[in-house]
Amino acid sequence: MNNTFTLDIKLSLVVITATVLLGFPVLGRSDQLAEASHSSVTVSNPMNNQILKIKPQADRNGDGKLSDAEKAAMKKMIIKRFPRSDSDRDGDLSEKELEVVVRIATARAQNQGSRGQGKKTGQGREQKTPTHANVKYGKHERNVFDIWLAESDKPTPLAIYIHGGGFRAGSKEKLSNDILSQLLKAGISVASINYRYLTIDTPLPTSHHDARRALQFVRSKAVEWNVDRSRVAAFGGSAGAQICMWLAYSDDMAKPKSKDPIERESTRLTCAATTGGQTTNQTEFWKEMITDLMGSQFEAEGFVRPLDGLADPEKVRMATWGASSLEEASRIASLYSALSIISKDDPPIFMTYSMDPSAKPPSDRNRLRGWIIHHVNLGIALKEKTDALELEAHLKYPGAELKYPSQIEFLVDKLLN
Repeated sequence: MNNTFTLDIKLSLVVITATVLLGFPVLGRSDQLAEASHSSVTVSNPMNNQILKIKPQADRNGDGKLSDAEKAAMKKMIIKRFPRSDSDRDGDLSEKELEVVVRIATARAQNQGSRGQGKKTGQGREQKTPTHANVKYGKHERNVFDIWLAESDKPTPLAIYIHGGGFRAGSKEKLSNDILSQLLKAGISVASINYRYLTIDTPLPTSHHDARRALQFVRSKAVEWNVDRSRVAAFGGSAGAQICMWLAYSDDMAKPKSKDPIERESTRLTCAATTGGQTTNQTEFWKEMITDLMGSQFEAEGFVRPLDGLADPEKVRMATWGASSLEEASRIASLYSALSIISKDDPPIFMTYSMDPSAKPPSDRNRLRGWIIHHVNLGIALKEKTDALELEAHLKYPGAELKYPSQIEFLVDKLLN
């Protein structure tokens, strides 16, 4: 058998797993990379350029090139996390081995992007071209959004889509064409945003703050784009759902006296719709919920993903929130947890989860993690809180009977009536 073909097969299994979980995590940063980035030796070749195109954060020193030291540290990190990527077991990734990793990750990125405009959907319809595409709302390359403006003589409501991906992957192109079409048909304008990914250098709540800025930026364009700034909703799944809930349940974060006119815009929402959302970031809640679902012998810490070379769960927890201690991490996390910040004056929410409360865990461990982190018990906990505060909340899961069949009907009703 051809050696190249054999290598492709072996590495495909490794890289597909990596990209599905983390959206090309092999190009993340680490402490080693931070030290290595000071090297003045740089290499310019097509592969390096492709690496930087897929994951610009690999360019630690921001000089637009990938130094020998940056590349070496990156390869070391790949091998540490995915030993099978080193096919010949020599402790280093050859250019051929790295080429296969890059090629597969590139193909996945292109496939993800193909879900965007101009592509056929399952119903055979082409997605509408945005009225304004890749509008910049900040300095970072991921501080961009697309917006589709509904046709109307009067200012239209707006629904902002915030993608999921575990804060480490995903893009604005994940917006469902079916949802987009239905909202536009109802007379609701739609925006879909990107935000910065979670890294050691951009810990949470960077992603949340980017979304806040995007919301305020769109509101600042209300007159120009014929948008009603008083009727704005947010919707999204997983990590995006968490951001939606944070925006919905936070007090208005507008700064009326700011010199920046965008910061003077309100951050309050008319309503929010979420899918598989994490209603809390508190470790204690998660440990208790996982124990209830899986039993006391289940090792939940095994579900903690490494972050930029960090593998120890406690260090990952601190790095995720940019904290110097677990106590500080917990304090910051609580400020971005719906269960912690919800209050009596907050807007309606529609939550969707894919399993009913009595569902048994999947036997496939690869599916188990997603099943847990998107579990309906998270929604049940928030529904109990909203009921206690007499707030409107709808919790959809298989078998549940609700006023609204889906988030579409909910968004249309709340934004138009």
